[in-house]
Amino acid sequence: MSPVSSYRHLFGLTGRTYIVVAFLARLPLAMSQMGVLLLVAHTSDSYGAGGATAGALAVANAIGSPLLGAASDRLGQRTVVLTQSLIAALGLVAVVVAAESGIHWIWAAAAAAVGGFFIPQTGPLARVRWRPIISSSGRSDSSLRLIDTAFSYEGSADEASFVLGPALVGSIAAVVDPGVGICTAAALLAVFGTWFGIHPTARLRSSRTGVTATARVLTPALITLMAAQLIIGMIFGSVQTGATVIATAAGHPGVAGLIQALLGIGSVVAGLSMAALPARIGYVTRWRATAAGLFVLSTPLLLIDALSLLCPVLIVLGCCVAPYMITTFTLGEQLTPPSRTGVAMTLLAAATGLGYAVGAAVAGRLGDISGATASFAVTVTAGGLACVLALLAGPMLRRAHAAAQTVVPTGDALSTL
Repeated sequence: MSPVSSYRHLFGLTGRTYIVVAFLARLPLAMSQMGVLLLVAHTSDSYGAGGATAGALAVANAIGSPLLGAASDRLGQRTVVLTQSLIAALGLVAVVVAAESGIHWIWAAAAAAVGGFFIPQTGPLARVRWRPIISSSGRSDSSLRLIDTAFSYEGSADEASFVLGPALVGSIAAVVDPGVGICTAAALLAVFGTWFGIHPTARLRSSRTGVTATARVLTPALITLMAAQLIIGMIFGSVQTGATVIATAAGHPGVAGLIQALLGIGSVVAGLSMAALPARIGYVTRWRATAAGLFVLSTPLLLIDALSLLCPVLIVLGCCVAPYMITTFTLGEQLTPPSRTGVAMTLLAAATGLGYAVGAAVAGRLGDISGATASFAVTVTAGGLACVLALLAGPMLRRAHAAAQTVVPTGDALSTL
């Protein structure tokens, strides 16, 4: 089955409406992170305050996502995601009220933390749905290929959301006001977040057999993958902050979202192409190759001092981002008991958010002191850490993956869902 026919068949299992809804439901998270950074940096006149507020949202999301992901494993996604979407939308509106009222920015950060705690991690939750969706189709002959295709798509959709989200909120900030951009994110969350929560595919997680809900999740392998996602989150946060510093210095702060979104262009293309990789190229090999790419392709950022130079570097760097994330999430899904994939996927997403918080906060503080080059030094450091982790932990992940395939053959895992 060719990649094109794989995607066509995959989308045919759910219908195009679900694909659109699931994509739009993940935009608010990407919009809110850039949105609160722009809003608070503007109202407080401090990149540090903006980065800290964006970090508060990301840290709270990192805490809330696995807790609520575990709740969705027990109760099903419908009730949990519906509640999350409505509360998070109110939290984002509260950020705007606090930031624009003239009070200390710490109150905006507190409101961002409340909203961030409840914002659903739509991408990871959508990943959880694909295996039972594919299993229920009865196409066991192509299940393995379709699952790989589904994770390639989800990784690319996540990256596309981090292209469109910052670009959308940045454009609104430039044309109207940063607060309007955050209110737009709240509206999208209230509409499409709830729609994603009540979509019929959410029911497929309510029927689980074979593995109890007490099965161990935090294995050494998953913790390693969480560390890998924390590193990619640091890259997101530091690139976003560095782009904001350069854009502001150039007199165009509103284009920061558009510039940062360039990171996702190459990422989306590369992510969709992952479905064409032959199975003989193992996941650990893919992880190591993309980790090396993150380091090598990020080093030119240390020489960047103009928007015109930043754009092509971010596009090229993005070519390693989605493949890196697709690999870690695929390994996470395959190494986790079927009844706990909700919490596993959200733990990986939470680690990404935590890394974003660290990257944005540190890069923001360094940007206040020394400018964009210091902010991008965080990006390059994270790329180096990705290489070291992949080199040291690769053998352990290979053993864990081989053991998981021996204990729970793919066909048996499909039959229990």
